[in-house]
Amino acid sequence: MAAELFSTSLPHRNEVEVEVKKSFIQLSEPEPASEHIYERDAEQPNSSNNVGEEGDSWQAAHPTLRERNAVMFNNDTAVGHEVLFLIAMFYGDLAEGQSEIHIPDVEPAAFLILLKYMYSDEIELEADTVLATLYAAKKYIVPALAKACVAFLETSLEAKNACVLLSQSRLFEEPELTQRCWEVIDAQAELALRSEGFCEIDLPTLEIILQRETLNIREVVVFQAVLSWAAAECRRQGLAVTPMNQRAVLGKTLYLVRIPSMTLQEFADGTAQSDVLTLKETCDVFLWFTATNKPRVDFSLGKRAGLVPQRCHRFQSSAYRSNQWRYRGRCDSIQFAVDRRIFMAGLGLYGSSSGKAEYSVKIELKRQGTVLAQNFTQFLSDGSSSTFPVWFEHPVQVEQDTFYTVSAILDGNELSYFGQEGMTEVQCGKVTFQFQCSSDSTNGTGVQGGQIPELVFYC
Repeated sequence: MAAELFSTSLPHRNEVEVEVKKSFIQLSEPEPASEHIYERDAEQPNSSNNVGEEGDSWQAAHPTLRERNAVMFNNDTAVGHEVLFLIAMFYGDLAEGQSEIHIPDVEPAAFLILLKYMYSDEIELEADTVLATLYAAKKYIVPALAKACVAFLETSLEAKNACVLLSQSRLFEEPELTQRCWEVIDAQAELALRSEGFCEIDLPTLEIILQRETLNIREVVVFQAVLSWAAAECRRQGLAVTPMNQRAVLGKTLYLVRIPSMTLQEFADGTAQSDVLTLKETCDVFLWFTATNKPRVDFSLGKRAGLVPQRCHRFQSSAYRSNQWRYRGRCDSIQFAVDRRIFMAGLGLYGSSSGKAEYSVKIELKRQGTVLAQNFTQFLSDGSSSTFPVWFEHPVQVEQDTFYTVSAILDGNELSYFGQEGMTEVQCGKVTFQFQCSSDSTNGTGVQGGQIPELVFYC
């Protein structure tokens, strides 16, 4: 596909003003895909005599340079000067006899965004075109537009696109975006590796992810994700999706999966039956799990360290009384906000004040009434005033400067400890938490006292 961008007369040496005629992106089907054409007329009469009264009127109506450039960008015909940025864009003189200039490997929509920015200093980005626009901005050295693209990608970053954006950020050499991608992938590794985007990454990006020590993930999920990537790669190469072909496209990358760190049951029920490993590899891993004299295996051995959860404790003391804290299906809830992005992993709750007791609990995280995560689970308390963690199924990304609501509905016969001397603001490492009461709370929990003494998170 080609985009016909401009038709313009070239000025003679003694001319100052020319007529710039712009046809606003006409796509012509027969041309090669993703190419733009800069087209100019071989000969045009001098149009300087036509400026006169009409030129004065349009300039008076648009007094600033930005407004005049916007008129030239949007109108079919405008009086002005030669396109300012073409010299920088094409890195050289335009041959006098050349009627068309092809711009390869830049999508038409991305080139339009670049063009509009150069004319009017306006940036309009969309999720479908932002990567192509970043490529164009990098190619033609437009750092302000590239920076805006990166900022847009950071705000739209989530687990389902983090691996793709990691691949692109490495390609475009954007270290800040790369770091943000790693934060998401580390904390939400299972979601990231199970996403469709993971299957779209290149082999070097796959390898660097598999080498990552801080992934919060079970190794059996890593193995399943690698098989999904290998199946997608087989299809990209026109190969049948078979265990033999999956192994072939993976090559030595498979050894980055830390198969010995799985449980024996996980290995026996899944990996050993995948037919991706050779018979010798399967036997050696079984012996590594069970034998006293363990054989040498080619797979990475050490278990991933993962991330260390942090805990924000909002009470300065705890207590218990004979008539509280009691649970009859009522909700304990509190609102919080943070000053930087975190990943909410779970809650720390008080347990029984009179010996061992088991509680069933439903925990929930909401933002402006929308449920972001919930989990139904149990925990066993030991009669101490310690807190007992309960976890969401997956860590949830929490944005800065926005209030979220966490809730817990406990079911248990025993009275529990409760918090006192609550704080409205708590500094926890690099993160500042602010707390306020929640209207969802029907069991007495608030800022000053009650349940939900801890928020468990990654940062």
